[in-house]
Amino acid sequence: MDSWILKGVKHLVNEPTSVNITSSTQVKIKVTHLMLTDFDDVLYNGGFDVVYPKIPGRAAVGIVMETGDNCYGLEKGTRVYFEPTRACGECLECKSGRPKECTTVESAGKDFDGFMRDFVVCEYNEVAPLPDSVSDFQALCIETIAIAENIYDKLNLSAGQRVAIIGADFSGNIIAQVLQYHKITPIIIDNNAYNLENAKRCGIYYAFAGDDDLENNLNSATSGNLCDAAVYCATSRLPLSLATRLVSNGKTVVISCQSEINATLSARDVLNKNLRVLGVSQAYDYTDTVINMLVHNAVDVDHFAKEILTEYNPAALFAERSATAVKKSKMTILKMVL
Repeated sequence: MDSWILKGVKHLVNEPTSVNITSSTQVKIKVTHLMLTDFDDVLYNGGFDVVYPKIPGRAAVGIVMETGDNCYGLEKGTRVYFEPTRACGECLECKSGRPKECTTVESAGKDFDGFMRDFVVCEYNEVAPLPDSVSDFQALCIETIAIAENIYDKLNLSAGQRVAIIGADFSGNIIAQVLQYHKITPIIIDNNAYNLENAKRCGIYYAFAGDDDLENNLNSATSGNLCDAAVYCATSRLPLSLATRLVSNGKTVVISCQSEINATLSARDVLNKNLRVLGVSQAYDYTDTVINMLVHNAVDVDHFAKEILTEYNPAALFAERSATAVKKSKMTILKMVL
């Protein structure tokens, strides 16, 4: 049974292994679909401090094959989403019985083994059952939607306020849709024509190129005012300084998404405008909220182009993604054949 293990930077190998339940609260799950993410790319290229070996793979769904006697709410054949984050169990909040307030949330592939393998044995509360109305592809998008929901919570804006989103790729598009669901007006900015058109297909009205016309377009969208907040997607090729330019004094700039690109933010711009700068890269304990959003069609992921591979070599795929300067517009999904 395949198990892809990262032994070091850009050193991914397959070491087939078997796993079995060892306690009454564990489940054995067949991984059916796994989506390659920006986080996985950064992990493969050595962008995180990692104790090797580690199994990569952050976004995955599967089917329960076997359960222990005390796995409440799960039975054989249940389709589930793998939680990509866990409470550390070691911080003060965790030891005080408040794991939902964990200050050192752990991530799949970085702090514990991810899901790029045929079978996973884990605690039954480390997966979430999926309703029939949520497709596998929708489920693979859960964490991205959760991060967007976390951003919305942290911005604490009122209906009708405007947020500039720099970067209209998968993550930026999702962030825009979630803000719009909460009646916040997103203004998405990108220099990729496909991304801008896809944003409009997903119902985002304001989608502008980051060119010489941006200032006029923004003035038109905001009635001559700057934005109430800005979200910079680190996967964007646009300058980070754009985020501080587009917001008015005393507002918030959020930096989100994992990327290997190092960008700098001018302290002068932050200080002159008295800005609050936040980093949001995970959304622990948001899964149930997002599943409910998907059931109610709050986010449209059907317009995203995707390639579903049934024959693949993960090591070759990562090497190709690492060598390609321009990211593919398509989402890459590995279908793990039963």
